Amino acid sequence: MKRLVKSYGLITAGCLIYALGFAWFIAPNQFAMGGVTGLAQVIHFYCPPLTVGLLTIAMNVPLFAVGWRKLGGHMLVSSLYAMLASSAAIDVFALLYDFGPMDPFLACLYGGGVMGVGSGMIFAQGATTGGTDIVGKLMKLKWPWLPIGDLLMVPNLLVMLVVAAAFGTLDALLYGIVKMVISSKVMDSILYGMENSRVAYIVSDRWRDIADSLMRSQHRGVTILQGHGAYTGAEKQVLMIAFKQREIVEIKRQIHDLDPAAFLIVCDAHEVMGRGFRQYQKDEI
Repeated sequence: MKRLVKSYGLITAGCLIYALGFAWFIAPNQFAMGGVTGLAQVIHFYCPPLTVGLLTIAMNVPLFAVGWRKLGGHMLVSSLYAMLASSAAIDVFALLYDFGPMDPFLACLYGGGVMGVGSGMIFAQGATTGGTDIVGKLMKLKWPWLPIGDLLMVPNLLVMLVVAAAFGTLDALLYGIVKMVISSKVMDSILYGMENSRVAYIVSDRWRDIADSLMRSQHRGVTILQGHGAYTGAEKQVLMIAFKQREIVEIKRQIHDLDPAAFLIVCDAHEVMGRGFRQYQKDEI
């Protein structure tokens, strides 16, 4: 129950951030939005009494019906909540404050970043905001190796062409594309690139002392790899250790104290799974 409350709390926060980004930066400048929200923009443009949030909810109903069998009940329930929360928040922000237009470049830059943060928080909890997010999730089943942000660009771009045609300006499309790319990259950074994990390879004659020290002080597992020096032909023990970025200073200090001549390579590591890191989830993005 505690985990469920935390998950829905993060989804709610993500929905509010997403809605704020749309209401503050996108809607006042009439940028082309992708997905169901973009189609709702078009209808709202021609029929102002129909709000974007209400239209988004109505048009998501058939998409949720299609996605129910493929994606499973749990994901659809959390996505339904996220869609309702984000749609309602968009209308609430529009009622509370009349956000005026701003510099278009700043609007697409910050709008894409803010909405990317919100979308990333929602996707990180296994939910979506509905619309083409569900389409992207279905596409992810077929192409699981592709980042979700890249997959979402395809259906979103098609909708943006329709929105730009309705607004009658090429600028709406061009700024919308910039916003979409920024949003996609920010979202993927949150989902895949913010673990701040590293992996180190250590070559040293005092490999046993270094391994013992790292296991004792850092509480990290150390793997011993067999190696040979290409020039000398001598056998070498290569230590491999995965750790978080915040631990790098202490690890380097320990290695240097034990063997100043140790050869150390530190590399970025993504999606590290196992004890002390993230755990595998069957339905992860």
